[in-house]
Order: sequence, then C-alpha cells, then structure tokens
Amino acid sequence: MTRPLSELRTVVDTIDDELIELLERRASLVDEVAAAKRHAGLPLHDPDRERLVIERLAARAKGKFPASAISAVYREVMSACLALQQPISVAYLGPEGTFSHMAARSLFGMGVRYVELPTISAVADAVRRGHVDYGVAPIENSTEGSVSYTLDCLLDGGVFLRREWVLPVEQALLGRAPTLAAITRVISHPQAFGQCRDWLAKHVPHAQLVHATSTAAAAREAATDPTTAAIASRLAAELHGLPVIVSAVQDRTENATRFVLLAREDSPRTGDDKTTISFSLRDGKGALRRALEVFENEGVNLTRIESRPSREKAWDYVFIVDLEGHREDDSVARALQELKERCPIVRQFGSYPRATTAP
Repeated sequence: MTRPLSELRTVVDTIDDELIELLERRASLVDEVAAAKRHAGLPLHDPDRERLVIERLAARAKGKFPASAISAVYREVMSACLALQQPISVAYLGPEGTFSHMAARSLFGMGVRYVELPTISAVADAVRRGHVDYGVAPIENSTEGSVSYTLDCLLDGGVFLRREWVLPVEQALLGRAPTLAAITRVISHPQAFGQCRDWLAKHVPHAQLVHATSTAAAAREAATDPTTAAIASRLAAELHGLPVIVSAVQDRTENATRFVLLAREDSPRTGDDKTTISFSLRDGKGALRRALEVFENEGVNLTRIESRPSREKAWDYVFIVDLEGHREDDSVARALQELKERCPIVRQFGSYPRATTAP
C-alpha cells in the first residue's frame, strides 16, 4: 500500500536535513585538511586526488541514483569545500556559454573563480604568467581534428598538460530569424563551422559565413541582428536569450571535443596515462621512420601524430605525438631517451590521466 504523500514528503524533508548536516560536517573539516596539507608540504588543490575520489564514489552507484549524477553532485561539493580552503582560478575561452566554459564547469564545478579570456593564447599566457591556476582549452575535435591554436600554445612553452576531458558537443543554430531563408549571415568559430560544414551548405547556402573568436561571442552578436544566426551551444542560447532555430546541426551525431587542462606542471602517474611530446628531425632519408621505431622497440603505442610548423623558420616542421603511458614509466622513459639521441629537439608537454567523458 502506497504511503500518503504528506508522509513521503516528511521522510524526504528529513533526509534532506540529514544531508545538510553531513555537508556541514564535511565543510567543518576543511581547515584541518588545509593545515595537514601545509604541514606535509602538499598543495592545497590536488586535482588528481579529487578525480580519484569522484570516480570511487560514482562506482558505488547502486542503480537508483545514477553514477553521472553522483559525479556531478560531488564535483560541486568538492568545489565548494575547495573554495573554503583556497580560491582556485580557472581561465577559459570566453565569453560565458562557450564549450570551453562548459568543459571548465564540468571539471571544477561552480566553486572556483572563472576568468573568461578572448583567445586560447590568452588562456595559455594567463597560466604561464601565474595569473590563474589553470586554463581549459580545446585540443582536438572528433569531426574537425586538431585545434591548431592550442598546439601552438604548447610549442610556445611554459604550460603543461595536467588532464584531458572529452565533452560531447551538440551545435545549434541560434537566432531571431523567422525562417532559414531570412538568414543573411551565419557567425561562429572556425572549428564550429568545420563541424557543421555539410549542414550549412545544404540548408543555408545563401548565407555569408563570418568567423568569430568563439561560439558564445557569435551568439552575443547574433542577438543584436535578426538576420544573423549563430552556431553555438544551447547554453549560449540561454545566456543570450536566443531561440534555437535548429538543434543538432553538426554533421556527425557523435561529435565530441577533447579538452585539456593547462597548468604549470603535469600530473603524477595514475597507471592509466597518456603523454604528449614534440620532436624535430635531422634532414635525411628515413629520419621519421628511425624516430618512430624507438616507440615500437619499447612497445609504446602512439595514439596520435601530426606535424606543425616549428615557429622557428619557414618550412621547418615539428611532429606532435600522443602516446600511451606516463613519462616516468620505464618503457616510455627509455623510448624518450633514445628519441633524444636520434632527434635534435625533443620536448615533453606533460603526462596526464587518460580522458574521461563528461556526464
């Protein structure tokens, strides 16, 4: 027999009161935890410990309360408690409503100080100069490929990869135009255009495509002109009061972007890591083959390789590689040492835990 609604509400209220009491007890330990960290010479913020705690708690899901919801709840709990210990600052490509903003919130919750910046290079520079603790930047999209701006920031030096995070990306067409035919301009970031290239050619071939510094900046501009539409997120639509004309306009339904956490040092070993490096080659036949065989000899798997201009001189290139394992793993360390003997320049951009998909 079903209990009366009033009785059920009383039980729920009691549980909520107990949860508040437990959260207060947790928060009351913050000062002691901070003091213990200082005594041990440890940083107040340990993103790797935070990640492990959230993963452990999500693994305890028993079916009724989803694991993804447990992760989201505890991310906010830990974010709020961290703010009591030490304010953490995180830079991202702004304004509010970009996918970088969404990735940052997924990583850190609402308890940190967010700093929106106009370009990815500005995000990296803020980390490099110590103006913020971390930066969040896109590095690769499953449809459009690598984000060259972020790779160039790594090549500039002074920042390292601390973590990676995969965020499912649904692009939407936003605006106040009554019909697709009424749209004269579509504005967005070049990466978003690349993810929606076929859809745009089919549905708004008459519209001029205009580049913006970010998808959220595009939404902000579209809000001022009823003949202009933007390709951006649903969050950007909410923030700028724009209707969604068409949802899910990306060419591939499984569209996702890999984001990286930029910091002034990389991550300790976790046992399930990746490492990103770059290297240049000496002129000569078979130079690339000889460089890559060091990884095969040590059984190290490469997950991505591409070339980029070296930024040193014209027509000079470096290779950027993602590989499985941590730089401190024996096999990876041996491969990197051998690579240094075969290549004039080898640089490490950091080792970090393998990607987690955002809930």
